[in-house]
Amino acid sequence: MKRLLILVAATAALATAVPGHAALQVFACEAEWGALASELGGPHVEVYTATTALQDVHKIQARPSLIAQYRKADLLVCTGAELETGWLPALAQKGNNPKLNPGAPGYFEASRYVEMREVPATLDRAQGDVHPYGNPHIQTDPRNIAKVARPLADKLAELDPGNAAEYARRQQDFDRRWSAALARWSAAAAPLQGVSVISAHKSWTYLYDWLGLREVGTLEPKPGIPPSGAQLQALLDVVKQQPVKMIVYAAYQDPKPVEWMSARSGLPGVQLPFSPGGMKGTDDLFGTFDVTVRQLLAALNGSQQ
Repeated sequence: MKRLLILVAATAALATAVPGHAALQVFACEAEWGALASELGGPHVEVYTATTALQDVHKIQARPSLIAQYRKADLLVCTGAELETGWLPALAQKGNNPKLNPGAPGYFEASRYVEMREVPATLDRAQGDVHPYGNPHIQTDPRNIAKVARPLADKLAELDPGNAAEYARRQQDFDRRWSAALARWSAAAAPLQGVSVISAHKSWTYLYDWLGLREVGTLEPKPGIPPSGAQLQALLDVVKQQPVKMIVYAAYQDPKPVEWMSARSGLPGVQLPFSPGGMKGTDDLFGTFDVTVRQLLAALNGSQQ
């Protein structure tokens, strides 16, 4: 009987202790923020990523699996700037988790911590899929990742004060490693300065700003509008008059328009991961930019991989 009482008491103590040590549940809208949360949170967070780099994040369904994960999350980490406007409001309604509502402690928008580019002066749906707060694809510039890391670490500490010191330590370690990697990527990518490219979609504004690439056109006539044959032909005529070196597109995008343009222009099509998991070797944020820089340099040097 004494042994039984001891066992019951020990079991009760363990049951009481586990919730206090439970990992913070993070619901990341995109792979880049899931990867960053994992870097900063380590064993203290459990991250669920709602989308992959092989999906168009504009077009996600509020599936039952997403609803279940949303319902149990402590923290929502998204790009914001209305990137997720096509599916996140429906998910929030079905998930019914007040902790993740805008303005609540568990709501985090990465775009609030960077300078937004391509903010439209006026809103007109005739211009295609235009985002009112600017181009939301902020993760393509690694400098923006660094800007988001500190406030995200602070948010983790706010929600889990018992591990605040560990989040701060991990953020400082990430910042050190990221700064070193950023210097290495920037040095390696120096030959890309001033190089003219065309893009499949307006995905790369921040990447081009970082690397000094010059976008002279996009395959889509307007954001989110698939190109017609006549529109591709018109762009081909423009390309022939420009010193364009490559066609850049994301891993999730339809390669057929790229292949059409490449076959007729002789330009290489360059697939980039866009987010962690988009291509082989991009399991984390560091690998994502390793591959991005390597792919661009390979295309410039005529050795596309």
